[in-house]
Amino acid sequence: MDIYNMIEKIRSKRPLVHHLTNWVTIYDCANIVKVLGASPVMAHAAEESGDMAGLASSLVLNIGTLTPGFVESMKIAAASANKKGIPVILDVCGAGATRLRDEKSFELLDEVRIDVIKGNASEIARIAGEDVRTKGVDSAEVEKDLIELAKGLAVERGATVVITGKEDIAADKNRHFIVKNGHEMMTHVVGTGCMATSVIGTFCAVEKDLTIASAAALAYYGIAAELASGNARGPATFKEKLFDNIYRLDRETVERMQKIQ
Repeated sequence: MDIYNMIEKIRSKRPLVHHLTNWVTIYDCANIVKVLGASPVMAHAAEESGDMAGLASSLVLNIGTLTPGFVESMKIAAASANKKGIPVILDVCGAGATRLRDEKSFELLDEVRIDVIKGNASEIARIAGEDVRTKGVDSAEVEKDLIELAKGLAVERGATVVITGKEDIAADKNRHFIVKNGHEMMTHVVGTGCMATSVIGTFCAVEKDLTIASAAALAYYGIAAELASGNARGPATFKEKLFDNIYRLDRETVERMQKIQ
């Protein structure tokens, strides 16, 4: 898997990645897309979300701070993205925590085409129909085999399914990849999950195989986290160095450090 070739495409094409995303982490999501070499835009209003999606190369949806009206804007943007034929990535942030999050996740999945479904283990388990409860936006224990869970949901929804955790999984109906890059320090910074979704959306903007794009994105992001942890004094310096390493990673380092099975 030539991860760095995708980075070179991002930097040469500078795709527009449209977000309707989490207000808590929106600034970090915009920045991480920018340091990758792409162009972020966050147009949430229903009056323009569809028009902006028509200009974009991918669309990222994140229900982290959802309201019913916000989800309607997501549907408008996703319908426009579907018409244009660009990938739509949905972070089912907090699915399994409240009835509203579950209902709106299923509405999006049922009413528009979602190409990549991303979440932690309990979020994806809930979307796959399991009776689990997510602890706010933190993953709860899931007893089922996560690879089989991801592949089953991929078949059901005709999408790539990404489960993030200590080891990340990217699966479709035919294949799965396990990504073992990353660092425990990521769990101490709010927004690393939302940023991962933005990284996936950026890679999907230049790579048509969305399962490969998702695995490559998570590996690249995880390598940067591993390097950032090396001389970070704590969560704040880790976050600063994470951005720097995403910006500065070279081909040799990516090829040497990637851990994708």
